[in-house]
Amino acid sequence: MTRKQKTQLVSDTLEELYGIPDRDLEGSVLDCLILTILSQNTNDINRDKGYAILKERFPTWEDVLEADVEEIGDAIRTAGLHAQKSRAIKNFLTQLKIEHGKLELAFLCDMETDDALQFLCQHKGIGIKTASVTLAFACGHEVFPVDTHILRISKRLGLIPSNCSAEKAHELMLQLCPTGKAYPFHMNLITFGRQICNARKPKCDQCPLTENCLYFKGKL
Repeated sequence: MTRKQKTQLVSDTLEELYGIPDRDLEGSVLDCLILTILSQNTNDINRDKGYAILKERFPTWEDVLEADVEEIGDAIRTAGLHAQKSRAIKNFLTQLKIEHGKLELAFLCDMETDDALQFLCQHKGIGIKTASVTLAFACGHEVFPVDTHILRISKRLGLIPSNCSAEKAHELMLQLCPTGKAYPFHMNLITFGRQICNARKPKCDQCPLTENCLYFKGKL
């Protein structure tokens, strides 16, 4: 079985297990980007708390732009790495206003995917994962964000090499992913990683994919 065939099998199996998740495109593209920056190296609860406090103190992105980096950092402290993330947010908003005259990113949804990724990734603090999540969730672009769950599972199942970097995995997983399935496959892999294929104590007795798992067979 080729890696592409195995990926199709995994995608189909997870859809049978979890169904096809709905795509939620609520909120602006810029909202999604800032939320995704805050999600870096933290959990959803702390991310959401940091975002809520940020929006409470600075109701518009223009307000955030006019604020000092220290003020932004204090607002998002709950999300962790507040000094680093506040600089990334401030720098991005500053450049966006200079280059486009207003603080909105809706134009990314009309750009070619590679061009939109390049536009976002040129800014410090925005890597391939953050850019991919933004384009997938806010614009519906066919990209494949790779988080820690997906990287772990993809290696355990032998979809990607065991030494594959997270950055390279974004490219490989998109190539392997069945056409049109990037979003549901991404979401189902995350659910699978949280519920069954845990990092420390995977529930292999509940897993429908053990026949195709290198980890289960002791080969990883």
